[in-house]
Amino acid sequence: MPINAQLTFIGGAGQVTGSCYLLELNGKKVLLDCGMVQGRDQIREWHKFRFQFKPKDIDAVILSHAHIDHSGLLPLLVAKGFQGKIYCTKGTAELLPVLLKDSVFLYLKDLEWQNRKAARAGKKQHDPVMQIIDAERVSALCEATTYNKRIHPLPGLELEFSDAGHILGSAIVQLWLKGQQGMRHLVFSGDLGNPATVLMNDPAQISSADIVLMESTYGDRNHKVLEDTVNEFSAALDEAYESGGNVFIPAFALGRSQEILYYLGVLYHQGKLKQKIVFLDSPMAIAITEVYNRHFHSFDQDDTRMMKKKQVNDLASFLPILKLSESAEDSMAINRFKQGAIIIAGSGMCNGGRIVHHFKHNLWKNSNHLIFVGFQAQGTLGRRLVDGEQRIKLFGQDIMVKAKVHTIGGFSAHAGQSELLQWAQAIGGHPQFYLVHGEPKAQEVLQSLMQQQGCAVAIAEQGQTIPL
Repeated sequence: MPINAQLTFIGGAGQVTGSCYLLELNGKKVLLDCGMVQGRDQIREWHKFRFQFKPKDIDAVILSHAHIDHSGLLPLLVAKGFQGKIYCTKGTAELLPVLLKDSVFLYLKDLEWQNRKAARAGKKQHDPVMQIIDAERVSALCEATTYNKRIHPLPGLELEFSDAGHILGSAIVQLWLKGQQGMRHLVFSGDLGNPATVLMNDPAQISSADIVLMESTYGDRNHKVLEDTVNEFSAALDEAYESGGNVFIPAFALGRSQEILYYLGVLYHQGKLKQKIVFLDSPMAIAITEVYNRHFHSFDQDDTRMMKKKQVNDLASFLPILKLSESAEDSMAINRFKQGAIIIAGSGMCNGGRIVHHFKHNLWKNSNHLIFVGFQAQGTLGRRLVDGEQRIKLFGQDIMVKAKVHTIGGFSAHAGQSELLQWAQAIGGHPQFYLVHGEPKAQEVLQSLMQQQGCAVAIAEQGQTIPL
């Protein structure tokens, strides 16, 4: 009999975040990623969210990498009855406990605050939809493996992870779907890395495929040349120093924070960093940096040459002026520094975390500078600031935006348009491409260029089911 398989685009279709695809194969159900949609009121989203399947019916999850928009729904999936295996790389398995426990902790903390507010107003309170133990159970279900090793999660299904070069542990997912009269090779790119960025290796090239789900976040543009980006970053830091204020960098705890620490270390050793102190104000980023340090041996050898020359093998030692702010008291103490400091704090899209507290105290001062070094999704506070909004509301207060806002896009850990086109063009076998993880404009531009290259390419639609 032929292969009995189909794929449904549940999330990450027509939008950048919320990665989730349901693969049905010979009566089995497998999720590719299980990610959150970011940029919304998370409490409201958690409580109105309904899976489009029964979690207990899912036989396995295959995870491309640990970013919350690819993994963040796993605690809820477990809380609702999922008991299967979660297949991922070893790097992802080490990162997941840090990210998921933090995500659930923040949810429970915000819910407690909202319930107190509702109680005072005589309104209905809500029970939590998940607990910390659900995040812990996710880790217990993980089946970690290495790159380039073929495994068999289910009968008729073979899996191999290849290095996506995006963050630690990120993977291109290769699946071979087998029936009695044939086989189909399905490739999910996950998030493809930017070859120009540091620490990670270049994305692996796939020799052939039948069907490819390909990310398209930067399908409509290329990144700046890395040297120009670093120079722009350095110039922004110099300008902030001359202004007599501080620098605030909303950074994603996973990936971007570690890269920024590396670049600051390079500037420090080159004698180009005028600021005298750098704060990493994120317990999660601190924990993730420790995981990165354990994997120092796997980083791009060219990128780590300067670190080896300085006889260090961890990012904190590479930047001697770095101070780690773990506690809330440590974070509040940063307010004593009125000038000459760089503060890296989460969250990267400014939807919560310590960065918004720093905004409350500093965004209205024109001596301060705000540097965005990562993608800001539609609907986030970060996107509003990048788009030039001059007044925002934080903690019930109106805040004027007088700090200078810099947007530096070349640090992106995603492949740019040219890299996406090159990666796709090198895949043999004339595959059918489906573009995922992108805003409509970016996807339309990329689709047109890929078609000009002779590729068969469609834009995935949410809820769409395709036969395999």
